[in-house]
Amino acid sequence: MTNETAPADDLRTVMLIGAHPDDPEFGCAATVAKWAQEGRQIEYVLLTSGDKGSHDPVVRPGQIAARREEEQRAAAQELGVRAVKFLNYPDGMLENTMDLRRHICGIIRRHKPDILLAIDPWRRYQLHPDHRVAGQVAIDAVYAAREWYIFPEQLGDEEPWRVKEIYLYWTDSPDFWVDVTESIETRIAALARHSSQLRGNNDERAERIRKMARETGEPHGYAYAEGFKRITLR
Repeated sequence: MTNETAPADDLRTVMLIGAHPDDPEFGCAATVAKWAQEGRQIEYVLLTSGDKGSHDPVVRPGQIAARREEEQRAAAQELGVRAVKFLNYPDGMLENTMDLRRHICGIIRRHKPDILLAIDPWRRYQLHPDHRVAGQVAIDAVYAAREWYIFPEQLGDEEPWRVKEIYLYWTDSPDFWVDVTESIETRIAALARHSSQLRGNNDERAERIRKMARETGEPHGYAYAEGFKRITLR
């Protein structure tokens, strides 16, 4: 069983592909903060802007999307993320089509991340269809980006790009644990930026996050940790 706290030092660029604003902060933001503090260059690619993320019938999808984009940028700044890209696909309606795979493959080839962070699409009873699609299309696009004759029109004079490692969060099968003892409070602060999506008591929410991270870290000797399924490709 792997029990490590950081990827190799030569893996400096990280891309997180998620479905919605707030997925990173609910998922693995303490790791994002830690890696940013270590000098890794991190960017987010979010497939939607969360335009269905309101139960208020008076609030239009465009209004909530604009607010959620603003919240996500503020959260990313809190964590040290370099850039956030929104692809503006419809919230709640994502499909793992060949066009979406082509789009994500092109982004990977242009930005050339060493590490990809994504939702584990194989998590048992992962009910939200957007989460399943976001994870699956990210993995499928990583494979496509490595191949000469998949979407070759994207390559021009460049060679295919090979992501070196994938880390899947929200997983049932973790085999890699990141010590986030020094960054758990940064995750909590970043999540608080998503005020349009949060309900209940802030202190209670923060303690729930600490509790989950304690339970994840304790078996591995960490005060707080986040767990991932790690896929090594090089």
